[in-house]
Amino acid sequence: MNLASSRSTLAQRCGQDSAERRAAADALRERIRDGGIERLRVGWCDQHGMLRGKTLMGRGAADALDDGVGMVGTVMLKDTSDRTAWPVFDPTAAQRLPGFAFAANVMLLPDPLRAVDLPWSPGTAWVPAQAWWDDGRPVAFDTRRVLQQALQALAQQGHGLRCGLEVEFHAYRLLSDPDDPAQAEWPADGPQVALLHPGYQLLSEGFGDQAEAALRIVQHTAQGLRLPLRSLEIELGPSQFEAVFDAQEALAAADAMVLLRNGVRQALRRAGFYATFVCRPPFAQVMSSGWHLHHSLTDAQGSGNAFAQAQTAGASAAGSSDPHATHAPHSPLDARSVLSQTGSHWLAGLLAHAPAMTALASPTVNAYGRFRPNALAPMAARWGRDNRGAMLRVVGAPGDAATRIENRLGEPSANPYLYFASQVHAGLDGLKRALTPPPATADPYAASPSEGQGAGDRLPMTLGAALDALAADPVYREGFGSEVLDWYVHLKRSEVSRHEAAVDKVAWDRREYFARL
Repeated sequence: MNLASSRSTLAQRCGQDSAERRAAADALRERIRDGGIERLRVGWCDQHGMLRGKTLMGRGAADALDDGVGMVGTVMLKDTSDRTAWPVFDPTAAQRLPGFAFAANVMLLPDPLRAVDLPWSPGTAWVPAQAWWDDGRPVAFDTRRVLQQALQALAQQGHGLRCGLEVEFHAYRLLSDPDDPAQAEWPADGPQVALLHPGYQLLSEGFGDQAEAALRIVQHTAQGLRLPLRSLEIELGPSQFEAVFDAQEALAAADAMVLLRNGVRQALRRAGFYATFVCRPPFAQVMSSGWHLHHSLTDAQGSGNAFAQAQTAGASAAGSSDPHATHAPHSPLDARSVLSQTGSHWLAGLLAHAPAMTALASPTVNAYGRFRPNALAPMAARWGRDNRGAMLRVVGAPGDAATRIENRLGEPSANPYLYFASQVHAGLDGLKRALTPPPATADPYAASPSEGQGAGDRLPMTLGAALDALAADPVYREGFGSEVLDWYVHLKRSEVSRHEAAVDKVAWDRREYFARL
């Protein structure tokens, strides 16, 4: 029901009613009226990085652009199996979960400025939304808002964030879906699939041609969604691929990751393929997929590169954009030999909070099978110059405007808003405390020299251990806020406890992740 005639619109109550937004909404309504848009998908990114929402038609679609659409609030309280992790009908729920008791509604307010036509579904438009309470208050558990708040804190320090995505994933030929209702389980089992290439021939041009039909769909989907796709590549593992994107402002890059995963899975499935962004599909000889996050800082207006040294190390710092530039040359193992002072502090902040960050960058039980020696995945909080075994790979050289930090900690199913926000809060701590990073690693998989194997700078090797580190990190507690941090930890601990209770953990992993991510 449209209440706009008797009260303010949801957009007005939320403070989102601008002339630019009204013009975009009017243009969409015109397309709905003339039949150019038959279906409007209002999509919201959940805590697990998956899109939820409703498909609206006609008057309902037109009204929702200003008045929003209701969504059951328990969607925000579900773990990866879609089980609600809090007893919302308990008499005390109203005190423990303000606004969520009795499965009450939250409101999704579409953003018509980000609307996009779906290249694989003619007549359908996708309109991303964010979650609000009906009175116009923001819902704290909207993860896109979590990143927006982090970026606002970064802007207050005079910086913006740019991110470039390198995303590994697996794609298969779909043979069959589970089809026996008597065998249905919660979650459902994954499909039967076949390889698109046999693997173990990195960057094989022949395998690229062999998988061209599927890769063309990925290409056209990404480009149709206006994502800055740079390349599609053959990765090492069987049926494994990588998509590389140009750098964007951080919020746009996070939005792109959400659209990429959901769009590629939908478009490929229509054509008889199955894509998964789970770290480790449940097959023998599988190669883990990572999500390598390249990033750098800009000024608050989005220009320049605050990580780049303006001059060659040891040269005069006159005219340098780095306020902490120095005349002294640095050892190649010193971060300041390649990064500005700002970049060096940021790098140190990322290292200082790496254990807690792991729970946000690699948020599934499945992901921890990736952390193995010499597997191009990190096992310790270390950095290196162009070192793909280190957690943080520093790429660039003095005078190189493309100097950046590549964080190799993430898995491709991570929620991008939380992953990016974890970089911001850790990096800001490094800037505020002027932290100094240790020397670059010469052996990223060596045991810590003074502490021994499993101690010192080692990363958590289980999701449970990572969640313990996250819950105990005071900087993340302040940055994310206790309400959000405790909500996230509770959700993920529900996942961990169900995995620990599973008798057949391989089957659990297949249903929990491969069938859904």
